[in-house]
Amino acid sequence: MAERLPGRRVVALDLRGHGHSGWEPPWDLATHVDDVLETADSLGVDRADWIGHSFGGRLVIELAARVPERVSRAVLLDPAVWVPPPVALERAEEQREARSFATVAEAIEWRRGLSALAPVELIEEEMDAHLVESDDGRFRTRFSPSAVVAAYGEMAKPPPLRGLAEVPTLIVRAPGADVCPDAIVEVCRNSIPGVQVVDVPGGHIVMWDAFDETAEAVARFLA
Repeated sequence: MAERLPGRRVVALDLRGHGHSGWEPPWDLATHVDDVLETADSLGVDRADWIGHSFGGRLVIELAARVPERVSRAVLLDPAVWVPPPVALERAEEQREARSFATVAEAIEWRRGLSALAPVELIEEEMDAHLVESDDGRFRTRFSPSAVVAAYGEMAKPPPLRGLAEVPTLIVRAPGADVCPDAIVEVCRNSIPGVQVVDVPGGHIVMWDAFDETAEAVARFLA
């Protein structure tokens, strides 16, 4: 999506427990925000536009509640604003089952099942960056399941939407994914004056399943 934002410096962060960042706990929201701010400081980033997808969207909400003066505008891509505790438990239990693949092709096919509308080249690019071969010869994606389990516990806490009260905010959501349902959107409308909401087709990974629609909405909002 960076190519749709010409003239901008775009920085992508790996959260603790994901990608090439350290994996050690704690994995709570406060620590993630600490990490984000530490990384931003090290890059000389003070006040900026922030974009977050899923759990990353919740982190943008937390960031704005902590340091609203550092958030110029907020873009929340199918954000996990709040996950009902029973749903959070169900999803966390699913993460306890280790998922591995015999081949790269098998991993790509599994990922395509989660993002049916996404161009396969995007999925192949992600697998190339984040799929690693373990000592047992099987392939696993580069994240800590324990960190994801902890994240679901954190997302079950009420969100501090007050932080976005004076921050221009855009929500791009996939209604069919039910991660950001109508009820949550209504809460956001009541808590964030002037929030813009754009619905796009496809699944939860909106920047894959609906790349053009999502990129257009984000570029227009940040113009």
